[in-house]
Amino acid sequence: MYKNEFDNLFKNKTKFKAYLFYGQSNFLIENYAAMVAATHGEHDEIEKVYFDDYNFKYVKDKLLQSSLFSSNNIILIKLTKKLGKKEVVELISAANSNPDSTLIFACLGDSDFKTMGGYFSAKLNATSVRMFTPFPNEAIKLLEQKARKLNINIEISALNHLYFMHRNDLSLCMNDLNKLSILDEPISAKVVEKHCFGIGTVSLEDFLHNLISGASISKDLYFLLEEGINEVFLTTQITAFVQQLFMISAYARTIGAPNAKEILGFSPPKPIWEKKTRLAISIKPEQFLEMFEFLNRLELELKSSKINDSNSYIQASLRKFSVLFG
Repeated sequence: MYKNEFDNLFKNKTKFKAYLFYGQSNFLIENYAAMVAATHGEHDEIEKVYFDDYNFKYVKDKLLQSSLFSSNNIILIKLTKKLGKKEVVELISAANSNPDSTLIFACLGDSDFKTMGGYFSAKLNATSVRMFTPFPNEAIKLLEQKARKLNINIEISALNHLYFMHRNDLSLCMNDLNKLSILDEPISAKVVEKHCFGIGTVSLEDFLHNLISGASISKDLYFLLEEGINEVFLTTQITAFVQQLFMISAYARTIGAPNAKEILGFSPPKPIWEKKTRLAISIKPEQFLEMFEFLNRLELELKSSKINDSNSYIQASLRKFSVLFG
Protein backbone atom coordinates (compact mmCIF):
# COMPACT_ATOMS: atom_id res chain seq x y z
CA MET A 1 0.00 0.00 0.00
CA TYR A 2 0.97 3.66 -0.21
CA LYS A 3 1.77 5.99 2.67
CA ASN A 4 -1.65 7.72 2.70
CA GLU A 5 -3.48 4.40 3.01
CA PHE A 6 -1.22 3.33 5.85
CA ASP A 7 -1.62 6.70 7.59
CA ASN A 8 -5.38 6.16 7.76
CA LEU A 9 -4.95 2.68 9.24
CA PHE A 10 -2.36 3.96 11.70
CA LYS A 11 -4.67 6.75 12.88
CA ASN A 12 -7.35 4.13 13.49
CA LYS A 13 -4.81 2.13 15.55
CA THR A 14 -4.86 -0.83 13.15
CA LYS A 15 -1.90 -3.09 13.91
CA PHE A 16 -0.18 -5.91 12.02
CA LYS A 17 2.21 -8.65 13.08
CA ALA A 18 4.73 -7.81 10.37
CA TYR A 19 5.60 -4.62 8.46
CA LEU A 20 7.86 -3.74 5.57
CA PHE A 21 8.71 -0.14 4.67
CA TYR A 22 10.55 0.55 1.41
CA GLY A 23 10.78 3.07 -1.44
CA GLN A 24 12.54 6.30 -2.38
CA SER A 25 12.74 8.16 0.94
CA ASN A 26 15.12 6.65 3.49
CA PHE A 27 14.02 9.24 6.00
CA LEU A 28 10.35 8.24 5.79
CA ILE A 29 11.24 4.53 5.81
CA GLU A 30 13.29 4.81 9.00
CA ASN A 31 10.89 7.28 10.59
CA TYR A 32 7.82 5.09 10.03
CA ALA A 33 9.62 1.93 11.13
CA ALA A 34 10.61 3.61 14.41
CA MET A 35 7.14 5.13 14.84
CA VAL A 36 5.40 1.78 14.39
CA ALA A 37 7.87 0.01 16.69
CA ALA A 38 7.08 2.56 19.40
CA THR A 39 3.35 1.78 19.19
CA HIS A 40 4.01 -1.92 19.81
CA GLY A 41 6.15 -1.54 22.91
CA GLU A 42 8.63 0.41 24.98
CA HIS A 43 12.09 1.44 23.83
CA ASP A 44 13.84 -1.36 25.70
CA GLU A 45 11.48 -3.95 24.16
CA ILE A 46 12.71 -3.15 20.63
CA GLU A 47 15.69 -5.11 19.36
CA LYS A 48 17.38 -3.56 16.33
CA VAL A 49 19.21 -5.73 13.81
CA TYR A 50 21.21 -3.74 11.27
CA PHE A 51 22.41 -4.84 7.82
CA ASP A 52 25.29 -7.35 8.08
CA ASP A 53 24.25 -8.33 11.61
CA TYR A 54 21.07 -9.93 10.24
CA ASN A 55 20.94 -13.69 10.79
CA PHE A 56 17.84 -15.62 9.75
CA LYS A 57 18.01 -18.32 12.43
CA TYR A 58 18.67 -15.84 15.22
CA VAL A 59 15.75 -13.60 14.21
CA LYS A 60 13.36 -16.54 13.78
CA ASP A 61 14.27 -17.96 17.20
CA LYS A 62 13.79 -14.54 18.82
CA LEU A 63 10.34 -14.17 17.26
CA LEU A 64 9.28 -17.62 18.41
CA GLN A 65 10.43 -17.11 22.01
CA SER A 66 8.80 -14.64 24.36
CA SER A 67 11.10 -12.42 26.38
CA LEU A 68 11.61 -13.24 30.05
CA PHE A 69 12.07 -9.58 30.90
CA SER A 70 9.31 -7.78 28.95
CA SER A 71 5.80 -8.34 27.66
CA ASN A 72 6.59 -7.35 24.04
CA ASN A 73 9.10 -8.80 21.61
CA ILE A 74 9.75 -6.37 18.72
CA ILE A 75 12.41 -7.00 16.08
CA LEU A 76 13.31 -4.05 13.81
CA ILE A 77 15.55 -5.05 10.89
CA LYS A 78 17.32 -2.68 8.51
CA LEU A 79 18.28 -4.12 5.13
CA THR A 80 19.88 -2.97 1.90
CA LYS A 81 19.36 -6.27 0.04
CA LYS A 82 16.07 -8.14 -0.37
CA LEU A 83 15.49 -11.55 1.15
CA GLY A 84 14.01 -14.65 -0.48
CA LYS A 85 10.33 -15.55 -0.21
CA LYS A 86 10.79 -18.70 1.90
CA GLU A 87 12.89 -16.84 4.46
CA VAL A 88 10.52 -13.87 4.71
CA VAL A 89 7.35 -15.97 4.98
CA GLU A 90 8.93 -18.08 7.74
CA LEU A 91 9.76 -14.95 9.73
CA ILE A 92 6.24 -13.54 9.29
CA SER A 93 4.79 -16.91 10.38
CA ALA A 94 7.07 -16.93 13.42
CA ALA A 95 5.80 -13.49 14.41
CA ASN A 96 2.20 -14.67 13.98
CA SER A 97 2.78 -17.75 16.13
CA ASN A 98 3.81 -15.64 19.14
CA PRO A 99 1.28 -13.09 20.46
CA ASP A 100 4.13 -11.05 21.95
CA SER A 101 6.15 -10.70 18.72
CA THR A 102 6.19 -8.02 16.02
CA LEU A 103 8.47 -7.99 12.97
CA ILE A 104 9.43 -4.73 11.21
CA PHE A 105 11.65 -4.32 8.15
CA ALA A 106 13.13 -0.97 7.11
CA CYS A 107 14.49 -1.55 3.61
CA LEU A 108 16.96 1.14 2.54
CA GLY A 109 18.91 1.91 -0.60
CA ASP A 110 18.26 1.36 -4.28
CA SER A 111 17.45 -2.35 -4.34
CA ASP A 112 14.03 -3.30 -5.70
CA PHE A 113 12.06 -4.41 -2.62
CA LYS A 114 8.67 -4.45 -4.39
CA THR A 115 8.75 -8.25 -4.83
CA MET A 116 9.65 -8.74 -1.18
CA GLY A 117 6.81 -6.41 -0.22
CA GLY A 118 4.40 -8.74 -1.98
CA TYR A 119 5.03 -11.40 0.68
CA PHE A 120 3.49 -9.14 3.35
CA SER A 121 -0.16 -9.98 2.72
CA ALA A 122 -3.30 -9.32 4.75
CA LYS A 123 -3.77 -13.11 4.94
CA LEU A 124 -0.54 -13.23 6.98
CA ASN A 125 -1.59 -10.22 9.06
CA ALA A 126 1.24 -8.28 7.44
CA THR A 127 1.59 -5.16 5.31
CA SER A 128 4.16 -3.43 3.12
CA VAL A 129 4.24 0.34 2.65
CA ARG A 130 5.94 2.07 -0.27
CA MET A 131 7.42 5.49 0.48
CA PHE A 132 7.94 8.07 -2.26
CA THR A 133 10.13 11.17 -2.04
CA PRO A 134 7.93 13.84 -0.41
CA PHE A 135 6.89 16.84 -2.47
CA PRO A 136 8.75 19.98 -1.31
CA ASN A 137 5.71 21.36 0.55
CA GLU A 138 5.31 18.02 2.40
CA ALA A 139 9.00 18.00 3.29
CA ILE A 140 8.88 21.56 4.62
CA LYS A 141 5.89 20.65 6.82
CA LEU A 142 7.87 17.75 8.28
CA LEU A 143 10.75 20.11 9.01
CA GLU A 144 8.33 22.57 10.63
CA GLN A 145 7.00 19.81 12.87
CA LYS A 146 10.53 18.84 13.89
CA ALA A 147 11.44 22.48 14.58
CA ARG A 148 8.37 22.89 16.82
CA LYS A 149 9.32 19.78 18.80
CA LEU A 150 12.79 21.22 19.33
CA ASN A 151 11.35 24.67 20.20
CA ILE A 152 13.38 26.31 17.44
CA ASN A 153 12.36 29.82 16.41
CA ILE A 154 13.06 29.39 12.71
CA GLU A 155 11.79 31.30 9.67
CA ILE A 156 10.08 29.35 6.88
CA SER A 157 12.60 30.79 4.43
CA ALA A 158 15.37 29.25 6.54
CA LEU A 159 13.73 25.82 6.34
CA ASN A 160 13.42 26.21 2.57
CA HIS A 161 17.07 27.20 2.35
CA LEU A 162 18.15 24.22 4.46
CA TYR A 163 16.09 21.84 2.32
CA PHE A 164 17.53 23.11 -0.98
CA MET A 165 21.04 23.20 0.50
CA HIS A 166 20.86 19.49 1.28
CA ARG A 167 19.42 18.52 -2.12
CA ASN A 168 16.06 17.57 -0.59
CA ASP A 169 17.69 15.09 1.83
CA LEU A 170 15.40 15.15 4.88
CA SER A 171 17.74 13.09 7.05
CA LEU A 172 20.51 15.68 6.70
CA CYS A 173 18.02 18.50 7.31
CA MET A 174 16.75 16.86 10.51
CA ASN A 175 20.32 16.41 11.76
CA ASP A 176 21.02 20.08 11.16
CA LEU A 177 17.85 21.09 13.02
CA ASN A 178 19.23 19.22 16.03
CA LYS A 179 22.42 21.28 15.74
CA LEU A 180 20.53 24.55 15.30
CA SER A 181 18.42 23.85 18.39
CA ILE A 182 21.35 24.69 20.68
CA LEU A 183 21.56 28.25 19.31
CA ASP A 184 19.92 30.88 21.48
CA GLU A 185 18.72 33.09 18.61
CA PRO A 186 16.06 33.21 15.90
CA ILE A 187 17.13 31.08 12.93
CA SER A 188 17.17 32.88 9.58
CA ALA A 189 18.49 31.74 6.21
CA LYS A 190 21.75 33.58 7.01
CA VAL A 191 22.14 31.64 10.27
CA VAL A 192 21.57 28.39 8.37
CA GLU A 193 24.20 29.44 5.83
CA LYS A 194 26.65 30.16 8.65
CA HIS A 195 26.22 26.97 10.68
CA CYS A 196 25.16 24.33 8.12
CA PHE A 197 26.97 22.98 5.11
CA GLY A 198 25.29 21.52 2.04
CA ILE A 199 26.50 18.20 0.67
CA GLY A 200 28.72 18.04 -2.36
CA THR A 201 30.45 20.69 -4.41
CA VAL A 202 27.70 21.05 -7.01
CA SER A 203 24.32 22.69 -6.42
CA LEU A 204 21.61 20.36 -7.68
CA GLU A 205 19.28 23.32 -8.18
CA ASP A 206 21.85 25.05 -10.41
CA PHE A 207 22.50 21.85 -12.32
CA LEU A 208 18.78 21.36 -13.02
CA HIS A 209 18.43 24.93 -14.22
CA ASN A 210 21.45 24.60 -16.51
CA LEU A 211 20.15 21.31 -17.91
CA ILE A 212 16.76 22.76 -18.87
CA SER A 213 18.14 26.06 -20.11
CA GLY A 214 20.71 24.41 -22.42
CA ALA A 215 23.82 25.56 -20.54
CA SER A 216 26.86 23.30 -20.23
CA ILE A 217 26.24 20.44 -17.79
CA SER A 218 29.11 18.03 -18.49
CA LYS A 219 31.37 19.12 -15.62
CA ASP A 220 28.61 19.36 -13.00
CA LEU A 221 27.05 16.08 -14.09
CA TYR A 222 30.41 14.35 -13.75
CA PHE A 223 30.92 15.70 -10.21
CA LEU A 224 27.35 14.86 -9.13
CA LEU A 225 27.84 11.25 -10.18
CA GLU A 226 31.32 11.14 -8.67
CA GLU A 227 29.86 12.34 -5.35
CA GLY A 228 27.62 9.27 -5.40
CA ILE A 229 24.22 10.57 -6.48
CA ASN A 230 22.13 7.65 -7.75
CA GLU A 231 21.16 7.69 -11.44
CA VAL A 232 17.48 6.89 -10.81
CA PHE A 233 17.29 9.46 -8.01
CA LEU A 234 18.82 12.09 -10.29
CA THR A 235 16.26 11.29 -13.00
CA THR A 236 13.34 11.61 -10.59
CA GLN A 237 14.73 14.95 -9.35
CA ILE A 238 14.84 16.24 -12.93
CA THR A 239 11.26 15.08 -13.47
CA ALA A 240 10.13 16.82 -10.28
CA PHE A 241 11.90 20.00 -11.38
CA VAL A 242 10.21 19.91 -14.81
CA GLN A 243 6.86 19.28 -13.06
CA GLN A 244 7.36 22.48 -11.06
CA LEU A 245 8.24 24.40 -14.20
CA PHE A 246 5.09 23.07 -15.89
CA MET A 247 2.89 24.17 -12.98
CA ILE A 248 4.45 27.65 -13.03
CA SER A 249 4.00 27.92 -16.80
CA ALA A 250 0.37 26.73 -16.68
CA TYR A 251 -0.43 29.16 -13.84
CA ALA A 252 1.17 32.09 -15.67
CA ARG A 253 -0.71 31.34 -18.90
CA THR A 254 -4.12 30.84 -17.30
CA ILE A 255 -4.16 33.07 -14.20
CA GLY A 256 -1.32 35.57 -14.27
CA ALA A 257 1.82 36.31 -12.26
CA PRO A 258 2.96 33.02 -10.64
CA ASN A 259 2.30 32.73 -6.90
CA ALA A 260 4.77 30.35 -5.23
CA LYS A 261 2.53 29.62 -2.23
CA GLU A 262 -0.41 28.65 -4.43
CA ILE A 263 1.65 26.62 -6.91
CA LEU A 264 4.11 24.80 -4.65
CA GLY A 265 2.48 25.15 -1.25
CA PHE A 266 5.50 27.02 0.14
CA SER A 267 7.76 29.94 -0.75
CA PRO A 268 11.31 29.12 -1.94
CA PRO A 269 14.09 31.69 -1.51
CA LYS A 270 13.26 34.70 -3.72
CA PRO A 271 16.29 34.43 -6.10
CA ILE A 272 15.55 30.73 -6.74
CA TRP A 273 11.86 31.43 -7.38
CA GLU A 274 12.49 34.31 -9.77
CA LYS A 275 15.08 32.31 -11.71
CA LYS A 276 12.77 29.29 -11.93
CA THR A 277 9.82 31.45 -13.03
CA ARG A 278 11.78 33.02 -15.88
CA LEU A 279 12.87 29.58 -17.06
CA ALA A 280 9.34 28.13 -16.86
CA ILE A 281 7.79 30.91 -18.92
CA SER A 282 10.46 30.54 -21.63
CA ILE A 283 9.45 26.92 -22.35
CA LYS A 284 6.77 26.23 -24.97
CA PRO A 285 3.78 24.29 -23.52
CA GLU A 286 4.10 21.41 -25.99
CA GLN A 287 7.73 20.85 -24.94
CA PHE A 288 6.72 19.79 -21.44
CA LEU A 289 4.99 16.63 -22.69
CA GLU A 290 8.09 15.71 -24.72
CA MET A 291 10.29 16.25 -21.66
CA PHE A 292 8.09 14.05 -19.45
CA GLU A 293 8.04 11.29 -22.07
CA PHE A 294 11.85 11.40 -22.38
CA LEU A 295 12.40 11.33 -18.59
CA ASN A 296 9.83 8.60 -17.92
CA ARG A 297 11.42 6.46 -20.61
CA LEU A 298 14.89 7.09 -19.14
CA GLU A 299 13.75 6.15 -15.62
CA LEU A 300 12.14 2.96 -16.91
CA GLU A 301 15.30 2.02 -18.82
CA LEU A 302 17.49 2.60 -15.76
CA LYS A 303 15.21 0.47 -13.59
CA SER A 304 14.39 -2.38 -15.93
CA SER A 305 16.95 -2.66 -18.74
CA LYS A 306 20.20 -4.55 -18.53
CA ILE A 307 22.44 -1.48 -18.78
CA ASN A 308 26.05 -2.39 -18.08
CA ASP A 309 27.14 1.12 -17.15
CA SER A 310 24.32 3.30 -15.73
CA ASN A 311 26.77 6.12 -15.08
CA SER A 312 27.82 6.47 -18.70
CA TYR A 313 24.29 5.85 -19.95
CA ILE A 314 22.72 8.68 -17.95
CA GLN A 315 25.52 11.06 -18.92
CA ALA A 316 24.86 10.39 -22.60
CA SER A 317 21.08 10.57 -22.11
CA LEU A 318 21.14 13.89 -20.27
CA ARG A 319 23.46 15.45 -22.83
CA LYS A 320 20.93 14.40 -25.46
CA PHE A 321 18.13 15.86 -23.30
CA SER A 322 20.00 19.17 -23.04
CA VAL A 323 20.44 19.34 -26.84
CA LEU A 324 16.79 18.47 -27.50
CA PHE A 325 15.19 20.83 -25.02
CA GLY A 326 17.80 23.38 -24.00
